[in-house]
Amino acid sequence: MPRKARLVLADYPHHIIQRGHNRGVVFAHDGDYRYYLENLKEWKQELQCKVYAYCLMTNHVHLVIDPGGNPENLSLLMKRVAGRQTRYINRIEKRSGTLWEGRYKSSPIQNDEYLLACCRYVELNPVRAFLVGTPGEYRWSSYRHKIGKVLEEWLDPDPCYLSMGDSDRERQKRYMSWVQESIPLGEWMMIRDSIQRGQLTGTSKFVDEVEKRMKVRVEFRGQGRPKKSRK
Repeated sequence: MPRKARLVLADYPHHIIQRGHNRGVVFAHDGDYRYYLENLKEWKQELQCKVYAYCLMTNHVHLVIDPGGNPENLSLLMKRVAGRQTRYINRIEKRSGTLWEGRYKSSPIQNDEYLLACCRYVELNPVRAFLVGTPGEYRWSSYRHKIGKVLEEWLDPDPCYLSMGDSDRERQKRYMSWVQESIPLGEWMMIRDSIQRGQLTGTSKFVDEVEKRMKVRVEFRGQGRPKKSRK
């Protein structure tokens, strides 16, 4: 049975998940995390993609990436970064074979509060997994950069984050407050289902716009709208 073609949109953010083979460990040491981020930085610049959010968990990664004007650059970036990580780990562990579980999953995101909701979903992964009590305690995500705790200049500020204030400090404070708010009922399930099915994360109107633009039929199951951030 042929694999379903992945839907990738130019100039739209995409929520991405890639898991370790058989959900095995991908990142065992600090150097493993750093090497992945170094390659993500290199290839996002090389391919002119934008990275809005990331979270590296022990056995999988979550990313929010805009491929820019060429949709093919998303798969190129993921292939280059994943391939380098595989060779790096195989060399260190003196092993061979795959590190990752088949294809990565992706979901194009509507450019409004859905983008903010997906970034929050990504950055709260360590909290949901009971690794930390707050997202600011976790070292391997974009959250600490967004609240001003560390500086990662290679990360791109997404337009929704930029709209949260007129200064870095104002945006940092409002983003921290917004992430700490209670999550609207159904938001996590909506985002999780969209990425697992490879569907759009957005409204039915967004689906209609994509169908008209791409001239393809897009499968869509009703989803709720995330709660808007207070600006």
